[in-house]
Amino acid sequence: MSASLNYKSFSKEQQTMDNLEKQLICPICLEMFTKPVVILPCQHNLCRKCASDIFQASNPYLPTRGGTTVASGGRFRCPSCRHEVVLDRHGIYGLQRNLLVENIIDIYKQESTRPEKKSDQPMCEEHEDERINIYCLNCEVPTCSLCKVFGAHKDCQVAPLTHVFQRQKSELSDGIAVLVGSNDRVQGVISQLESTCKTIEAGFENPPLQRQAAASGSGNGADSEPARHVFSFSWLNSLSE
Repeated sequence: MSASLNYKSFSKEQQTMDNLEKQLICPICLEMFTKPVVILPCQHNLCRKCASDIFQASNPYLPTRGGTTVASGGRFRCPSCRHEVVLDRHGIYGLQRNLLVENIIDIYKQESTRPEKKSDQPMCEEHEDERINIYCLNCEVPTCSLCKVFGAHKDCQVAPLTHVFQRQKSELSDGIAVLVGSNDRVQGVISQLESTCKTIEAGFENPPLQRQAAASGSGNGADSEPARHVFSFSWLNSLSE
């Protein structure tokens, strides 16, 4: 019974640590926040480097130096809630650091330094005592060393699993940053189109040409062509409503 209680206590503690780790993951690089951590006006957090990457992707025409945007000001959208973040003259460095999150990260790393149990490591189904530690590039599946030497993947090209993981994670992070920047530009175009539509609708509601056409039409019957155009615009407007 004591062993059962100890297992339940360990399981609950591990679950708590896993839940805490999920809260400390950056939505851009998909890793635990890297200090310095900046807090956005919407209260979401980002690694400062990731915030800089998003800003550069959203503002590709601003001058850069050494991979860092040197122009002051600008704006980008939070990748978590799409809230627009407006930067001051200090740019990304004007965002406030979240020291609380940085301290929590330090405590978490201290608590998670205990060695992992062997049962937590993925094991090969064909060789029960072998850990999965390589990735088959031909079959695109993780496997173990014995599968490469004697098993189904002996004629395949393989790579260390950690290297493949880091490469794919980097590609995914870069893709997310590009999508965020593209979405910001699309949102800007949509805003311009909405503004244009409002301007056109305001022109339909109070057309100055209608009054001019009515005045010229009452003075000279031959000038009734502008009035017919105004009537056509009004009729199209009524259909759109």
